[in-house]
Amino acid sequence: MTALGAVFRPQLPPERLRAIARLADDCGLEELWLWEDCFLEGGISAASAALAWTERLRVGVGLLPVPLRNVAVTAMETATLDRLFPGRAVVGVGHGVQEWMGQVGARAESPLTLLREYLDALRALLRGERVTTDGRYVTLDRVALDWPPADAVRVLAGATGPRSLRLSGEAADGTILTAATSPEGVRQARRLIDEGRESAGRTGPHEVVVYLHTATGPDAAARLRAEIEANGEDPAVEHGVAGDAAEVAKAVRRLADAGADTVILQPTADESDPEGFIRFAAGEVRPLVP
Repeated sequence: MTALGAVFRPQLPPERLRAIARLADDCGLEELWLWEDCFLEGGISAASAALAWTERLRVGVGLLPVPLRNVAVTAMETATLDRLFPGRAVVGVGHGVQEWMGQVGARAESPLTLLREYLDALRALLRGERVTTDGRYVTLDRVALDWPPADAVRVLAGATGPRSLRLSGEAADGTILTAATSPEGVRQARRLIDEGRESAGRTGPHEVVVYLHTATGPDAAARLRAEIEANGEDPAVEHGVAGDAAEVAKAVRRLADAGADTVILQPTADESDPEGFIRFAAGEVRPLVP
């Protein structure tokens, strides 16, 4: 079964999150995803609030930019979320937008090296291990969590390029793909992820989460086109969907058939009714997605 969710875009003020999270929970939507985009809203603080306000909703943070965060802090926060809300928090990490990282003086010369060191250390800490490492970017001296997760916690990585996708297969438990990813892009990503998994001798499940540009209602096609152009994405590549629930469900199924385990509907930046978008996702699209 394909998991379905929606994004709470951080362009909305934080005080809107409570009503939207509760609505998603009440409507039966499986997942609500948050972004830690600079310089809008904190991913962990928002996730903690959304989880506290709800009973069964899975809340994802996709993603935390690793140059901004010491890995021990991310491990502590992830473990705390999991112990407070077992199995309901999903944390993704990634390079972050390099321009933003430069603005705060955190831009890494080798983002790939940083992400590899970070994933290795983060997953080890969350397994309850005592970690000592002296890498190019990640340095830990006998660090262990006093309150590690009671059960295994999966760490996802955001990835786009071939090297990052292979790294995600090697060192992460799942991969987050952007809304610019077409069904063929999902297939290619799966192949690269599997190459990484094979090289690392990993055989366990690897979840692929894909965002999907989604517009519905009046002028949906024009709004979707404007969103894609504003993001600097190639409009010739098949990604995004504009239309009613049947059209959106078809797009979700195409991504699932290509290898996506979870599809997260991403409303346009000009979506005027985010609550209505949640109702649309849960009440109209979900019944059409097997």
